[in-house]
Amino acid sequence: MARYPLAVLSLLLGLAPAAAFAPASRASPRRAAPLAAVSRKDAYAITLLPGDGIGPEITAATKVALAALCEKRDFKLDLKEALIGGAAIDAVNDPFPQETYDQCMASDSVLLACIGGVKWDSNPRELRPESGLLKMRSSMGLFANLRPAKALPQLLDASALKREVVEGVDIMVVRELTGDVYFGSPKGIEERNGERVGFNNMIYSESEIDRIARVAGDIASKRGSKLCSIDKANVLDVSQLWREVVTDVITTDFADVELSHMYVDNCAMQLIRWPKQFDTIVCGNIFGDILSDEASMLVGSLGMLPSASAGRAPGSSSPATGRPPTSPGRTRPTPWP
Repeated sequence: MARYPLAVLSLLLGLAPAAAFAPASRASPRRAAPLAAVSRKDAYAITLLPGDGIGPEITAATKVALAALCEKRDFKLDLKEALIGGAAIDAVNDPFPQETYDQCMASDSVLLACIGGVKWDSNPRELRPESGLLKMRSSMGLFANLRPAKALPQLLDASALKREVVEGVDIMVVRELTGDVYFGSPKGIEERNGERVGFNNMIYSESEIDRIARVAGDIASKRGSKLCSIDKANVLDVSQLWREVVTDVITTDFADVELSHMYVDNCAMQLIRWPKQFDTIVCGNIFGDILSDEASMLVGSLGMLPSASAGRAPGSSSPATGRPPTSPGRTRPTPWP
């Protein structure tokens, strides 16, 4: 929990999500990101979602860090735990219970550890831990996910790549979180012409793209003023719309940001070949899911990649990303023995 993951926890102090990861010295563009923020005060209500696997251990370590922060900065946190994921399925047969939603919405912020595990992989779709996470994002309106991948000098050898490739890497991945193929309809599995067919709908509205582009533009303007938008516009109509809307938003309202576009397959290669070319990346839900996990290997593992999700409701922060990466009892979310 020391050092970098605490950047994510700054969301708990009432800062706007963009400010949590960027210097505060530069002025914001004329049209700021449409994100809710908590005003500064002496005490905050925080919902803790320990989740599954080593999630309770991550939560316990986070409490220690937060206690030290409260003592140093002289403010108070009212911490209350709630169920999500596999733990919620085991307890109440719902991966994101109504009680958890109500508590999250009544809080100033939410701190999520991690969810999932092989125990629930054979469950029906609606009773898998990941379904609870999707339900949380959609019901709370958490449309913007921020995942920083920063290579720390002390941990350069944790990366699978050469030191000269990852040294100095500092990337912010801005991922749209409540649209795309994960939430599009129609979807399902049905029989056609005597065989089963599975289908999902990769769909975005103009307004959904507009708002995530503004989040990315706001963040990029506070970092290196470089934004790379990821799509597959050469073959996908939805990506063509994505490129058009992102271009319009950034060139019109974020003139200080240098915008570029890159196909997702090329980006997957460039993140390994030359990651330091990137500053801020904006992408849709499924592309961001894949690329941000890839970016985690630049710094060592998913257990070292914090994230924050924000939107129109209380934001959610996570000191680690993905499924519980190791077995409970090992007291570390890193891949090393």
